[in-house]
Parts: sequence; C-alpha cells; structure tokens
Amino acid sequence: MTEAALTGYLTALSLIAAIGAQNAFVLRQGLRRGHVAAVVVVCALSDAVLIGAGVAGFGHLTALGPWITQAMLYAGAGFLFIYGALRFKAARQGGEALRPAPGQSASLGRTLATCLVLTWANPHVYLDTVVLLGAISAQYAPLHWVFAAGAALGSFSFFSALGFGARLLGPVFARPAAWVVLEVVVGLTMWAIAAALIFSA
Repeated sequence: MTEAALTGYLTALSLIAAIGAQNAFVLRQGLRRGHVAAVVVVCALSDAVLIGAGVAGFGHLTALGPWITQAMLYAGAGFLFIYGALRFKAARQGGEALRPAPGQSASLGRTLATCLVLTWANPHVYLDTVVLLGAISAQYAPLHWVFAAGAALGSFSFFSALGFGARLLGPVFARPAAWVVLEVVVGLTMWAIAAALIFSA
C-alpha cells in the first residue's frame, strides 16, 4: 500500500512539474498574490478528478472517438494563443503598469474561469493525468485507488509549493522590469505549447 501511494505521489510530481500553461498561471498568481488559495484548490481538485477518471478507465473514451482528442487539441491551442497574446499586450504596458498595487487583483470569478480553461482545455493534462497515470495505476490493482490518492496528494503538494512559494521571489519582482520579463516568458510559453499542439495534430 505504501509503495502504491508513494509511486503515485512521485509520478504525479514528475508529470506536473514541467513548465506548462497551468503552472505558469499559478506562478503568476502567486507572484501577484491574487486568489492564490482558490487557484491552488481548483488546480488540485481538477487534477484529482482527472486522476480518478483515468484510474476508473475514462481513457477508453478517447480510443472510441479519436475526434474528441482532435477537438480538445485545437480548442486548447486557440485559447493558449489568445492568452499568450494578452500577456504580450500586458508587457507592452510597462513594468509599473504590471506590478500590482496593494489590493489590486482580478476578480475571483475571472481568475478561476481562466484557471479552469487553462486546466480543462489543455490536451496535455488529459494525456498526463487520465491516460498515463490511469495506465500506471493498473499495475497496482487492487490498490489502484491508493495510487490515485498518492498522485492527487502529489498534485496538491506541487501547486501549493508553486503558488505560495512564489512570494519568496517578491524582492526580485519589486523591480518593474521583472514583471515585463515574466509576462513575456509566460506569453512565449503559451505560444510554444499552442504551436506544439498544432504541429502534433
């Protein structure tokens, strides 16, 4: 049981730790201190649902309808391209405009809506959580749900560290120029992922 839980925990960490659209968003919210707890909870719960679906065999759906994967791919790429463009637009405003003032933050609803789209419209999320973790969990039956619980805990640990740990970079982002660099890096990350999705179609 311990082996199944630990393997699930470490496997989830290794898959989620790669810099992607969702992680870049959580990092940005952590730096801006904008609804960090809510963002972390939404990301972790979304992963838990997807991991549970994978362990329960939801991955068979994509095998039955290949068009589903294609639709998610193009929808995700489109959203990432638009979000990346918005980050470049923000960078053009300059560092003073980007650096959040005390109490300045997007609304909770808008923040969570963006977080949900970045999570659920990204085909890579389904590949990692539903397909890969679902397949690996089968090796630990009948303890596959213990594996799933370990994976969900790994996801929660990572997003908590990323969101709440980002504030340790506060001194660096006290400089307006650092915010410009962050927005450009996030924008490039979004566009790179979008391009990879399109070319992999």
